[in-house]
Amino acid sequence: MPRRSRHVLIASCALTLASAPLAAADPAPSVRLLGEQVIASGLDFDGTTVGGLSGIDYSARTGEFVLISDDRSSKNPARYYTARAEVGERGVGPVKITGTRPLLAATGAPYPPMSVDPEEIRFDPWTGDYYWMQEGERDGAVLADPSVRIAHPDGSYAGDLPIPANERMRPDSGPRRNQALEAATFLAAGTLFATATEGPLLPDGPAATTAGGGLARITVQARSGPLLAQYAYPMEPVFAESRPEPGRGEAGIASILAADPLDPTKILVLERSYSPGAGNKIRVYEADLSTATDILDAPVGSARPVAKRLLVDLDDVGLSAVDNVEGMTWGPRLPSGERTLVLVSDDNFDSRQITQVIALALA
Repeated sequence: MPRRSRHVLIASCALTLASAPLAAADPAPSVRLLGEQVIASGLDFDGTTVGGLSGIDYSARTGEFVLISDDRSSKNPARYYTARAEVGERGVGPVKITGTRPLLAATGAPYPPMSVDPEEIRFDPWTGDYYWMQEGERDGAVLADPSVRIAHPDGSYAGDLPIPANERMRPDSGPRRNQALEAATFLAAGTLFATATEGPLLPDGPAATTAGGGLARITVQARSGPLLAQYAYPMEPVFAESRPEPGRGEAGIASILAADPLDPTKILVLERSYSPGAGNKIRVYEADLSTATDILDAPVGSARPVAKRLLVDLDDVGLSAVDNVEGMTWGPRLPSGERTLVLVSDDNFDSRQITQVIALALA
C-alpha cells in the first residue's frame, strides 16, 4: 500500500473514531489497587502445568479471561487457558481456570518442542477468534521469524498476519533474541491491529542498559493484514544495576493495550525491567502515536518518537510483591464508573516466582 494511502487510512480512523487527544499538561488518571491473587505454583489443570502466563485478555461478552502460556511446547504443548475471577470493589476473587486448548499449527497438529514462543493473546472483538504473538528465534544458525497468528477458539490455526520486513530474522538485522514481537492490541474498534517489539531491532541501536533505554518499534496494520505505519517508542533504561555481576539487567515492552477502544492513537504500554539482585520494575505508560514519525520503510534515525507519560509504577500501589508482570487487559467497569486494569505475571515455571493476578482501578 502506498505511503500516502497508509496515512490517509490512519488519519481517517483518527478523525472518525478517536476521542479528543489529551493535552500534554493533563494529569494522568488516579490509579489505586483493588486487589491481587496468586495462582498456586505448578498447578495442574487437565494434565497441563499452569504457568508462564505472559498474556491476558478479557471478554465482556463472555465474562472470561484468556491467558496464554509461554511454554515453548517443552512441558506441555503450546496452549492457552480460559479463567474466571470476580473483579470489583472488594478486590479480586479466586482465579478459577475453566479450560485449556493447545494452539495448533497449520498442519492441525500441536507445535513440536521449541518450535514456537507464545507471548501475547487478544480476543478478536469481531469474530471471537484469538490473535496471538510468538517471538521466533535467533540462536546461532537458527533464524526463525516472529509471527502474528490467528486461532479459532478450539485452538485450530486460522491464519497469519504479515509482519514488517525489518522485523524478520536476518543474520545482521531484525530483532535480537527474546526481543522480538512481544505485545499486541486491537485499535479503532477492531479495525486496526498494533504490535510492538520488546526492544530495539539490531540496526536501531543497543538494547537497554542502565545508561539508556533504546527505541522499540510499534507497528499499526489493518486487521486484514496490510501494514500502515510504524513508530519509534522510547523505552526507559534498566532501573538498577545488577548484583553482584554488573551489566545483566534488561528492559523492554511486555504488553500494549488500546487506551480507548475507539481511539487509534492512544495506547497503554507496559514496560518491564529486571535486574538480578535488584528485582523487577513494572511501569505502565500512556503513549500518543499522533505526533510520531512513520518509520515503516525507514531507519529510526532522527524520527520523532512516540510521546508518553507515566500512568502507574507498580511499586507505588501497595502490592505484596512485584514479580515478572507481562500481560494486561481492561477488566469489567466498576459501579463507580472507574475502569479496571488487570495484569498477570509470568512465573517462568520457577517455584521461586509467583503467578500474580493484579487488579487496579483507574478514575
